[in-house]
Amino acid sequence: MIELMPANAHRREPWRNGGGWTREIARSPSEGNWDWRLSVADVGRDGPFSRFEGCDREIVLLAGQGMDLEFEDGERVALRPPHGRFRFAGERALSARLVEGPTLDLNLIWRRDPVDMQVFHRPIVGSMLFFGEPGVDWLLYVVAGRVHTPAGGLDAGDAARFVIAPGQRVVIDGGGELFLARVRRRLPDD
Repeated sequence: MIELMPANAHRREPWRNGGGWTREIARSPSEGNWDWRLSVADVGRDGPFSRFEGCDREIVLLAGQGMDLEFEDGERVALRPPHGRFRFAGERALSARLVEGPTLDLNLIWRRDPVDMQVFHRPIVGSMLFFGEPGVDWLLYVVAGRVHTPAGGLDAGDAARFVIAPGQRVVIDGGGELFLARVRRRLPDD
């Protein structure tokens, strides 16, 4: 299954802490409490991050001059262009301080008990293959360029989800820059 998620269809919703807006791209399951969520946040001012108990997060700077993440425990992380990123526990209290003006950030959040997620930043020049694995979905976010999938084309800001049966594969091609997430549901023997 290939699900295309064009940028103009991403659902806009307020942050949990009321400090801004997120464009939700996808979540699983799509209704109720989710196990993972992919979104893009428009950050226009300094302020605290929402906390997500029992979750891990990865934030990726997509546009803007960056931000400094200031954790309550004293750790500081600088996210700078072109695509600074950081993975952290969702329970950690932190605030963001913008370097110079607003930023656009890719956010991946997942419940650590049922799901594990790996995030990759990759160029695409020509073809790229995805192979089916038990319990694994792939999320794709186009940072720049154009990508062609068997279900249709994707431009910058668009996303897709691949659910590929074991023994099958999906081939995409194009030119540009991607963020990919390998989402693996934990099996009972993990």
